[in-house]
Amino acid sequence: MSSPESALLAQVPTQLFIGGEWIDSTSGRSIDVHDPATGSTLLRIADASPADGAAALDAAVGAQDAWAATAPRVRGEILRRAFDLLQERVDEFALLMTLEMGKPLAEARGEVTYGGEFLRWFSEEAVRIQGRYGRNPEGTGRMIVTHLPVGPSFLITPWNFPLAMATRKIAPALAAGCTVVIKPAELTPLTTLYFARLLEDAGLPKGVVNVVTTSTSKEVSGPIIADPRLRKLSFTGSTPVGVALLKQAADTVLRTSMELGGNAPFVVFEDADLDKAVDGAMLAKFRNIGEACTAANRFIVHESVADDFAARIAERVRGLTIGRGTEEGVTIGPLINAGAVDKAHALVTDAVARGATLVEGGSAIDGPGTFYAPTVLTGVAAGSDILREEIFGPVVSIIPFTDEADAVAKANDTEYGLVSYVFTRDLARGQRLVESLHTGMMGLNVGVVSNAAAPFGGVKQSGIGREGGAEGIHEYLETKYVLTPDPFA
Repeated sequence: MSSPESALLAQVPTQLFIGGEWIDSTSGRSIDVHDPATGSTLLRIADASPADGAAALDAAVGAQDAWAATAPRVRGEILRRAFDLLQERVDEFALLMTLEMGKPLAEARGEVTYGGEFLRWFSEEAVRIQGRYGRNPEGTGRMIVTHLPVGPSFLITPWNFPLAMATRKIAPALAAGCTVVIKPAELTPLTTLYFARLLEDAGLPKGVVNVVTTSTSKEVSGPIIADPRLRKLSFTGSTPVGVALLKQAADTVLRTSMELGGNAPFVVFEDADLDKAVDGAMLAKFRNIGEACTAANRFIVHESVADDFAARIAERVRGLTIGRGTEEGVTIGPLINAGAVDKAHALVTDAVARGATLVEGGSAIDGPGTFYAPTVLTGVAAGSDILREEIFGPVVSIIPFTDEADAVAKANDTEYGLVSYVFTRDLARGQRLVESLHTGMMGLNVGVVSNAAAPFGGVKQSGIGREGGAEGIHEYLETKYVLTPDPFA
């Protein structure tokens, strides 16, 4: 490992962060965090026990009243200081994410920019929590509607965007006046630990943010979710896990936000600008090595341009550079672990067995590291597993369609509804697709939709609630209505 990498890892905390203190786990166990590009161990960190989880919630509950009473401007200024500190440490956070997750360094820097925007956005939203006042319809009194912090919140983040998923949840919670316990993914916990240290440096009071890292997620999370003092659960991850968490949350009628799986259609009409469509496809598919819930899974292309589109995509894929994300010019890093490689290959194998044509790639790459070759499939048959399951890998699956109705039917043929992408020059058609595609977000002639100022979230089995935008802070606020007598009576 190079000297800059070693120097950075030496700065990353390896303990739990509870009540403003870095402490050892009571379990006596540890977690080895690996570099997926080499298989080597980066750091060994604390493995929290259920008792540690309870202590973290105790700290969040203990800090809740004081944090809720903190002036919105003060909360916002702390978030703004965190944003400023992050700008000073871009290279450190980018390198850390590349080491523990595998994405190319250029993309990791992009994530620092994106993740930082949630800090800046919600630092501004903290002072814009508004209510309303008015006369009731009967004229007998005055109605006051206000918004108050929901209370201690438990945040569970995934491994694929280690910084942005943390800031997207922590920033609105803090802006709203909520304290939090955050549990990062076991595979990529280092970025969250390092970010907690940044929040310390920004002046965040003790107990407002608590971090528990664990290899026994169910055992640690279960008691936290069951505790009646917890008032909010926010989870990003797979739909099956989200469903299980919703069932647990029902016992205490816990407020929830769920950002779950996706199976994004990427629809290319016959009138599309193919150059722009291909550019958009490369972003929608290969950004983050395809390991994103917003990644395009099903490329639904009009039959008259399907062959041309496939040929252009294959040419671009051949130009991708595979390697460790820290290396100059690398555009495709490793998948997160061997299980991800096996899953991608199983989906490709099933599609080919059902009649798909393998145009490019289609195999794992010998180690060290967990790499899978960027792959292009054409003529993918209905019923193929790859059309139903999230790929989470660098695989393009192309299926033709005949007309708009056929495209819409194919695009909506999934239990998921996170995001869709449409490429067409026809403005009226684009407007129709906005309403006919069953997704919470849509990219019209663009391949990336995420923005801190916009509401992120899906419909159907892709989730509940929204993160980011003006809507995001309301996920951490309760609405309270007060009626007062008519002051003129």
